[in-house]
Amino acid sequence: MAEARGIGAAEENVLIRVGSCSVTILPRLGGKIASIRVSGHELLQAPLAAYAPRTRTMPFAASDASGWDECLPSVAPCTVETADGPVNIPDHGDIWRVVWQPVARSANSATFRGECFSLPLALERTVTLTETGKGWQLSLDYTVTNTGGYPAPWSWAAHSLFVAEAGDRIILPSSIRELLLEGGVGDRLGKAGALVAWPIATLANGSQTDLSVAQPPESGIGDKLFAGPLSESENWCALERPHAGVRIRVSFDPAATPYLGLWACYGGWPERPGPKQVCVALEPATALVDSLAKIGPWSRVLAPGESFSWPMNVEFESIQGVDRHA
Repeated sequence: MAEARGIGAAEENVLIRVGSCSVTILPRLGGKIASIRVSGHELLQAPLAAYAPRTRTMPFAASDASGWDECLPSVAPCTVETADGPVNIPDHGDIWRVVWQPVARSANSATFRGECFSLPLALERTVTLTETGKGWQLSLDYTVTNTGGYPAPWSWAAHSLFVAEAGDRIILPSSIRELLLEGGVGDRLGKAGALVAWPIATLANGSQTDLSVAQPPESGIGDKLFAGPLSESENWCALERPHAGVRIRVSFDPAATPYLGLWACYGGWPERPGPKQVCVALEPATALVDSLAKIGPWSRVLAPGESFSWPMNVEFESIQGVDRHA
């Protein structure tokens, strides 16, 4: 049975519950999915700081840096050239910083829309929670629209920070044998742009590590990698959490979002005093890089009035009796 709360422009949060799975959305904080709870277990990274309004220029590390945000039109801060002149895009983009407006609501779904400020782009996202034979599925349907009068470059990545503990396992399709290094704390995997073997990687010091196994927070690890472009059969990834008794399986459409970002952080970030992330982010993305200013075959532009839509699904399944390569 789904439990719904009312919706309004000034509402602080929206709760969707189906059985023992609940999803909490914070429209006023960039449409953040603040909580996903399954049978009493919180699956998203807890806030590193109190929730507070975001400014247009603050770094992501100065926020709560938790839960699930959307990154649009860039992940990394950068400057891009447009027909309207150069545009400065802040850290992790615009859309996590703005108040999202309600569009539609039902017992088990909610649609909100956020407007970028650096580029004339709007993102609409519908979140739907359903019960399945194995557990629950969170379906997300996205549409980005150019609301302006000139062509707008853009890239998107889900910024879904799933809490992790030592021994949890990241599962990728067996055909994925190497990842592209975007960056990492202390360059333990080498310099940005290096190809890193998956899952057994050679560290910069010559030793080897199993990247698929989550490490304890005292390890101080923070690595960002990419896979792709991905084939039709490489349309999923998963995080197995034995103590929580759950397998988190993310699926997407490689024809629409051909890349997968992987952020594995075990106490290594933020690189300042205070609480650290201990999480694995499974991030379907439109680009193989974090910066919109880096041009490649992944680069995208929307004409004035043009829209683009894509799906993403997250399944929460009992870890018992699950085929890890399904």
